[in-house]
Amino acid sequence: MKYTENLIKFIENSPSPFHVCDNLAKALTEAGYTELCEAENTALEAGKGYFVRRNASSVIAFRMPKSTLGGFMICASHSDSPTFKIKDNAELTSPMYVRINAEPYGGMIQGAWLDRPLSVAGKLLVRTEDGKMKTVLANVDKNCLMMPNVAPHMARIKDYNPACDLVPLFGNGNAKDTFYQTVADAAGVNKDDILSADLFLYNRDRGYVWGPENEFFSCPKLDDLQCAYASMTAFLECEATDHTAAVCAVLDNEEVGSQTKQGAAGLFLSDVLHRIVFSLGGTESDYMAAVARSMMVSADNAHAVHPNHGEYADPTHKPEMNGGIVIKHNASQRYTTDAISAALFEAVCKQADVPVQHFYNRSDMGGGSTLGNIANTQVSLNTVDIGLPQLAMHSPFETAGTKDTGYLVGALRVFYGAQISVEVGGTFGVTFA
Repeated sequence: MKYTENLIKFIENSPSPFHVCDNLAKALTEAGYTELCEAENTALEAGKGYFVRRNASSVIAFRMPKSTLGGFMICASHSDSPTFKIKDNAELTSPMYVRINAEPYGGMIQGAWLDRPLSVAGKLLVRTEDGKMKTVLANVDKNCLMMPNVAPHMARIKDYNPACDLVPLFGNGNAKDTFYQTVADAAGVNKDDILSADLFLYNRDRGYVWGPENEFFSCPKLDDLQCAYASMTAFLECEATDHTAAVCAVLDNEEVGSQTKQGAAGLFLSDVLHRIVFSLGGTESDYMAAVARSMMVSADNAHAVHPNHGEYADPTHKPEMNGGIVIKHNASQRYTTDAISAALFEAVCKQADVPVQHFYNRSDMGGGSTLGNIANTQVSLNTVDIGLPQLAMHSPFETAGTKDTGYLVGALRVFYGAQISVEVGGTFGVTFA
């Protein structure tokens, strides 16, 4: 329950991927980790911890081994969730109303956004006095927008048009030309100094625990901040090992395909791993050998069996909330799990005394993908796709089990301290700190 309560607080304080990254960076700094700049070469010390940000929306933290580098133990999750991105010149004005022009970001349950208290958060590029530009985070942090529904006796809308039905209302006609001033005031900057912005809507409904035994909780952005929070929490609870570099990566843009410099399809993870090897005097060959002795956990939430639609589940695989970590499989390789990575991760969970479940799509139904198989196109290594079981995935308000966050923290604590061995002929081993 401690992890669940802290997760809800973390999500409340993380209304955009930029705030997710900033909050993780603050936690790392408080724990003694040193932030690096990608534009600089920095000597890395044995046993020390470091982190680096890209685009202010992705962060990779790592801890150097105390001795020689045997390999990497990587957990990757994502910082973004389905939402609406606000366009430049956003005000849509009429004598009666001011609305905000926004476009969908990622696949979402569109109707679930209607009639909810919404606000705005994101990143501003602001002019400085010396002629440079700096990143400033903005969070209006009040109920300031709403997408109003249409009464059913006027129209029964089944297919929502984002350009018509999902346009948020900001104010009456008197609110003209005040939207960007509202954002500037929230960020504590002069509106005329704003050069550009990446702003998103977010749901301000507060998370809460519920159920006869407090077994469930509901909250925005569980996909994938539940895994991002758990992976970083476990990372911070671990200590440096002799030969393994623990790596925690929280990457942006998974919900739109990861095809960005800060996404899993970019070179961010590869760049960081290369620089770790090179800082130790290693070569490209040393890098490839280290990666071969490594493993990645791609952590992105999974589907629990729906209480009203159990027919959507595979007949022999029925993940349940509070039933433990879900290992995800797909024959078309939308998930990276194979026999090797599944067996290695199950050994980790057994060592951690954490329950494991398995997910397959029903054979006549398609499913989503995640960042694991995309990241593998840049850093190829044994990877398992896992998640925590939840309901209403891609809704602005989702539901999960109160035990499962703790299960993932426990498993990843063991995972980060483990070491993979590889032998000719397909023999693998895993040893634990």
